Amino acid sequence: MPQNRSIVPLPQGAQPPYRVFLNGVPQEEGRDYRVEGDTLVFPRHLQKEGRLGAVRWAGIFLGLFGTYRQNDSVDVQYTQKGEQRLATYLDILDPDEGD
Repeated sequence: MPQNRSIVPLPQGAQPPYRVFLNGVPQEEGRDYRVEGDTLVFPRHLQKEGRLGAVRWAGIFLGLFGTYRQNDSVDVQYTQKGEQRLATYLDILDPDEGD
């Protein structure tokens, strides 16, 4: 059963201010996520699609079907050594891994 929160590690050395995007949509700190140390905590279940098997890839390639699994993307704009940086498609950890 999916957890009701998700943990996203920030890039090493990332400093605020943070601009966070979930699936390309800007997120608001305090409402959509919170910062805990060097991680972002979302109060809902997020996940990446994961690896696709050879049969699924072949079916997609041949146009027999698409992929309809949940595939969330978290991107963060942050400051590092005085410069603005952007990290895309960050890892999403199982909540038990982040504790």
